[in-house]
Amino acid sequence: MQDLKNLSRQNRRIGFSFFSFGRSNRKTTRSGERPFPRLYLPGGKHRVFLKRLLVAAAIVLTLIPLSQFAARKYSSLAGEIRSWMIQRRSAAHQAEPAEKVPVSSFVTACLLLDDASGPPDQLTARTLEGELLHYTIRGDLQKRVHDFLAKNQVPYGVFVAIEPSTGRILAMTAHSSVEPGWSKNASFNLYPMASLFKIITASAALESRRITPETVIEFRGNATSENPRYWEASPKKSRNNRTDVTYAMGKSINPVYGRLACDIAGKASVMECVDRFGFNQPLLPGTSAKESTAAEPQSSHGLMLMGAGLDHEVKISPLHAAVMMAAIANGGRMMAPGLTDRITDRKGKEKETFAPHEIRRLVAPETAASLTRMLSSTVTTGTSRRAFHDRRGRPRLDVEIAAKTGSINGSDPRGQYSWFAAYAPAHNPRIALVALIINQDKWRIKSAQVGEQALEEFFGN
Repeated sequence: MQDLKNLSRQNRRIGFSFFSFGRSNRKTTRSGERPFPRLYLPGGKHRVFLKRLLVAAAIVLTLIPLSQFAARKYSSLAGEIRSWMIQRRSAAHQAEPAEKVPVSSFVTACLLLDDASGPPDQLTARTLEGELLHYTIRGDLQKRVHDFLAKNQVPYGVFVAIEPSTGRILAMTAHSSVEPGWSKNASFNLYPMASLFKIITASAALESRRITPETVIEFRGNATSENPRYWEASPKKSRNNRTDVTYAMGKSINPVYGRLACDIAGKASVMECVDRFGFNQPLLPGTSAKESTAAEPQSSHGLMLMGAGLDHEVKISPLHAAVMMAAIANGGRMMAPGLTDRITDRKGKEKETFAPHEIRRLVAPETAASLTRMLSSTVTTGTSRRAFHDRRGRPRLDVEIAAKTGSINGSDPRGQYSWFAAYAPAHNPRIALVALIINQDKWRIKSAQVGEQALEEFFGN
C-alpha cells in the first residue's frame, strides 16, 4: 500500500497535443523551484500524421525559393526572346529592298542645273546614268539675273521666267548672301503672296461680270491702309475717296481691293477663283513645288484682308506665281512648266521630248484681256514706274509691260518681302516672270529692279 503523502495527482489527458505543458506534468522540488517542462511526443497514428505534415512543410518551404528563382529566370528568358524577335523583324525589314520612288526628269534637271554648260541657248548636263539633259534655259538671261542678285548681296532673292505659250522655263535662279543653302529650293518653297493676290480678287470680280476695268469704287482710308475697319464708304460721299480698279491695281490700293473682294465679288466667287488658280491642291506634279495655301476667311474683315493681299497665311511658290502670270499672258490657259527640251541616252537616242501641255484654264480670254489692261498701269503710273523710267520720265525699255508688285513682312525667312510679277510684250507676250527679294535690316534692291534687268536682257536693249 502506498503512502498517501507520496502520491501525486494524475490528470486525465483529454484530446491530443504535440507538446504537453499541463499542470499535471509539473513537479515541485523541495526548494519550491519548478523543473524544465518535459517534451512528450505523440505516438501511434498521431506520430505518423506529424511526420507527414513535417515532410509536406519541408517540401513547400523548398519549393517556394525554387519557384521564385524559376519565375525570375522565365521573365529574363521571355525578355531575351522578345528582344531577339524584335531584332529579327528589324533585320528582316532592313533587308527588304525599299520601294524606289521614281524621280521625275524635272527634279533631276533641277538638281543638275548649276552644273549645266554649253552655249547660252544650248545648256546641257549629264546624269550619272549617262543621259544628256538639253535645257530650255536661256543662259544669258539666267546669268544676268544671278549676277545682279550676287552683286547687290541680296539677303534672299529668287527669279523664275517662263515662255507663256509653251510653259518652257527660260530662267530659274536664286541667291542668298546670308544662307547659301536656301537657294536650292527657293523656287519651290512658299512665301506670303502679298498684293499679287489682287490679281485673283480682280479675276473673281471680272469673271462674275461685277466690274469692268473702268469701274469706280469709293472707300475711306489711305491707299496703304491695313485696317479694314476704316475702308467702308461713308454715307456722306464728300468723305470718301474714289478711284477706278485699273488705277487701284497699278497703285496697289488696299481699301479698293478689300471692298472689291467683300462687297462686290463676294466670298463664294473669290474662293472659287482661289481653287481655279490652283491653291490648296497639287497643281504642278513632277516638280518640287509645295502646294500653295489660301484658307477660307471666317469674317468679312478676313475676306477684305485676303482680297487686298494682307493675309499672311496666303502663300505661294515663285514657280506657281510664274506659271500663274504666264497663264494670264496666254489668254487664261495655264501650261505645265518644263525645264528640258529633250533627254537623250548614252547613244544619243531621244528618250524624252518636251511637248506643251495645258493644265487648266484660269480665266476666260476676255478676262485675261481686261487683266492685261489693269496690270499695264503698274509700270506706266503705278508702283514700279520708277524702275522702268529714268529721271526724266523716259521709258528704259521700248516694250509694253503688264505687271504687279507686292510687299509684306514675313518671318520665314525674316524680312521685308518684295514681289514683282510681269509679262511682256503686254499684248503679245513672249516672257512671263516673277522676282522675289527679301530684304532685312538694310534695303538692297527692289524686285522690280530685278524684273527690269531681266527684260532688258531678254529684249536685247
